[in-house]
Amino acid sequence: MITGNRAAGNRAAGNRAVVLITGCSSGVGLRAAVAAAARGHDVVATVREPARADDLRKAAADAGVTLDVRRLDVTDEDSAREAIASTVDAHGRLDVVVNNAGIAHPLTTAEVAGVARYREIAEIGYLGAVAVTSAAMPHLRASGGRVLAVGATRGLVGEPFAEAYAGAKFALEGFLESLAPVAGAMGVGVTVVVPGPISQTAFAVNAGISAETLFDHAGPYREVLERYVAHVRATGYPGAQTATEVAEVIAEVIDDPAPPFRVYTGAWARDFAAAKLADLDGTAVAALSGAWLGGSSP
Repeated sequence: MITGNRAAGNRAAGNRAVVLITGCSSGVGLRAAVAAAARGHDVVATVREPARADDLRKAAADAGVTLDVRRLDVTDEDSAREAIASTVDAHGRLDVVVNNAGIAHPLTTAEVAGVARYREIAEIGYLGAVAVTSAAMPHLRASGGRVLAVGATRGLVGEPFAEAYAGAKFALEGFLESLAPVAGAMGVGVTVVVPGPISQTAFAVNAGISAETLFDHAGPYREVLERYVAHVRATGYPGAQTATEVAEVIAEVIDDPAPPFRVYTGAWARDFAAAKLADLDGTAVAALSGAWLGGSSP
């Protein structure tokens, strides 16, 4: 927890807020938009491609809620500024920004993947959050609002073959942790919501790619990747939650007048993160991830 964060962004619990959420075409973003609207908030649900908003609109209709659906490409600073400005023009203010946008990631490693995939994931999941937050801050200062972001346990614990995603989420954590005291001094709260594995969402670990395709592109890492995939298949994803369950936690944080800096979506995520935060020299995490590969780290 960041000292002083509870003193910032103190909206009264239950007050109607204007909430902008990124990445709402599917998964956690879609469910968070519906959950926040169901709690009475004015929700601006943004999508990169408006043509892909049909599922979002259907979910809102099924839930009996109204969403203000707008375009926002988090990789385009002008798009971020325009979406924020049009939201304030339409609703009169902005109280909460939820940085959720991200993309799926294949299991791979730097030597065989190249830089382009890493850059794409960082542009959306990390720098996109920076762009949206930058554009939103003047309005959040005016409202005494807050910045939320959807992190991940992989933003605290680097897991094998998740380098691109973990790198972006680690960067997001560092950005938010550094921002929190500065924003707090200006009356703006900062919170990162940390889920573990998420099931039943379009945001899949393999990004629609078959295991055989992953193995064929793994080069000299094929055998190690095969062992890791076998481990995942044998153990599943302990602590996995649905997008709806994670979204409900996000909605609860929106309603909380003074949430802490880091909020875990369940006991598994909290305990997994605790193991890393207590591992001062990295030995325990290295041993754990090494075991997942059928061996141990040097």
